[in-house]
Order: sequence, then C-alpha cells, then structure tokens
Amino acid sequence: MSNEIIVEIGKNRYVVKKDRRYTETDEWARKEDELIRIGITDYAQKELKDIVGIELPEKGRTLNKGEEIGAIDSVKATSPYYAPVSGEVVDVNSQLEEKPELLNIDPYGEGWILLIKPSNPPEYDELLTPEQYVENIKSKKH
Repeated sequence: MSNEIIVEIGKNRYVVKKDRRYTETDEWARKEDELIRIGITDYAQKELKDIVGIELPEKGRTLNKGEEIGAIDSVKATSPYYAPVSGEVVDVNSQLEEKPELLNIDPYGEGWILLIKPSNPPEYDELLTPEQYVENIKSKKH
C-alpha cells in the first residue's frame, strides 16, 4: 500500500503524503514523538516554482496556530507560510539558508522547515486529513 496519494489536475501532478496532516494554506505537519515537523506541500512548492530563499523562525520562538511564521521567496513571488499548530520552535532546517531549492526538490523530506513542541496537542487532530487536503487542492482554481 502506497504512503501517498497522487492528484492530477490538468497537466500537473501533486503528491500528498498519507502520514501527516495539512492546512488550507498548504503547510504539512507530521507527529514525531512529542514534536511536530512542519513544511510546505508539493502543491505549494509547484505553485511557487523556483524557490530562492526562506525566512526561518528563531529557535525558542512561540507560535500560535495560523500565525505567519515567515516568508518563502521564489522567482515568481514572496509567499508567507503559517503555523499549523501552536507551540515553541525547537529546531529549524538551517540547510535551507544555503539550499532553499530543497523545498522544491524534496518538500516532504530534506525540505522540512521547522520542528515545534506543541502547546496544544489536540490542534493537530483539527488539521485536514490527506483526503480532505486532496479535495482542498482540487477545489482551487487552476
């Protein structure tokens, strides 16, 4: 059984991983023991096209669910990204400062953005399931 759902919209193919939850603003969150790893979705990186930079949060910063964390710069636009859950930033992917293209190459792996220690763990369960996220991207105008 595959760990991903392939969504085809027109000429585009998007990968949605089944082992995590999603936001309507195209971030993903995956539980890892007591922490939650966060990144942007395959859909988001394909919409942004060539990513050339990212503003990472500081370790120790407290985020509220839905709060703007920072911005991602691409050749096409600068786009904010948001906290899927509330909590404290315990780690950031500093590789992205030198290699922001990891967000394009491997958005669900090497291109992760930050780790949060959640302050309100039930918020995770309120995020979109993979199936709900598939419906969300299908409903966006293309």
